[in-house]
Amino acid sequence: MHVLCVMTVIGRDRPGLVESIARIVADHGGNWLESRMCRLGGEFAGLLRVHVPAAQQTSLVQALGRLQSQGLTVVVHPDPTPARGAGERVAALELVGHDRPGLVREISHALAARGVNVEELVTACVSAPMSGEMLFKAQARLQIPAGCPVAALRQELETLAADLMVDVSFTEVGPEKSAK
Repeated sequence: MHVLCVMTVIGRDRPGLVESIARIVADHGGNWLESRMCRLGGEFAGLLRVHVPAAQQTSLVQALGRLQSQGLTVVVHPDPTPARGAGERVAALELVGHDRPGLVREISHALAARGVNVEELVTACVSAPMSGEMLFKAQARLQIPAGCPVAALRQELETLAADLMVDVSFTEVGPEKSAK
């Protein structure tokens, strides 16, 4: 029997961090399923999901805990992978506008009020091509519950975008697909 685990990883960035985690997962018969990892500032942060034999789970967690001595904190959680609700949909949201405090809060509040789950969010501040002013860019993957009217959500996001003076693109990409 195998179990699924989700791990968060954080520590001072240095070469070899990913390899040290991958080695431990492989040494315990685990399979690396998916991950999101990046360097922000001088820190390395990651989220990953692995499939490991149930008999190896405890020793895997202990081995990952020993990475603390190398300045890497790993937290492991079981992943029960709940079944998706019927009729849930997936959408892509993109936002671009002049950077200012509160943009993420305003958009995420509107989504949460309708029960929309932000499954993935990537943001960055970049220099505008002509003016050099700071632009805020965000890309999100959203899980929309069956009872949420997409047209009303789209209208609310467009109204909010006008109020915030940002450009927003909202595209429904289809029904939810189960993860690997």
